[in-house]
Amino acid sequence: MRKLVYYVAVTLDGFIAAEDGTFDGFIFEGDHMAGINAEYPDTLPTQFREALGLLDAPNPNFDTVLMGRNTYQVPGGLASPYAHLRQFVVTSQELDTPDDVELIRENVAGRVRELKEEDGLDIWLCGGGKLAAELLPLIDKLLLKIHPVVFGRGIQLFDGKADITRFKRTDARLFESGVSFMTYERP
Repeated sequence: MRKLVYYVAVTLDGFIAAEDGTFDGFIFEGDHMAGINAEYPDTLPTQFREALGLLDAPNPNFDTVLMGRNTYQVPGGLASPYAHLRQFVVTSQELDTPDDVELIRENVAGRVRELKEEDGLDIWLCGGGKLAAELLPLIDKLLLKIHPVVFGRGIQLFDGKADITRFKRTDARLFESGVSFMTYERP
């Protein structure tokens, strides 16, 4: 069975984006970028993969990406940000999307369970916080890029009602940039 993996950047105070959905406060330069991008090139937007000469490189971790509407419609975003993956957007609103972006409008947990039952690589939950809170019972693994910054307010890592859920730390890497890359899995 495939895993649902919540892979996301987060601040020290638990925010994945500012109130307006932007993430300019995160660190985009430093030793963590090369290390993380080498291990998770499938999480780079397709246009960045192309610029780095990775467009045709195989995806080592994920073949599917799941995101909420606000994550999909991030300011300055692309109509098909991860064309190298199967793309799903969870929304109750009507959206004009290209053919390679599928909308999930209802029974989100049921659809995610179906995706987990399929053959393939893991499923990347790339945001947002409300969707992560809703899907917490189905999340198997957390990959958190913890940045040494405080936003004070914004979109929470888990934004909404969630039951207490324990995870076990299975890996920790510290970078000179100050970013920590933490891996947690369900025990």
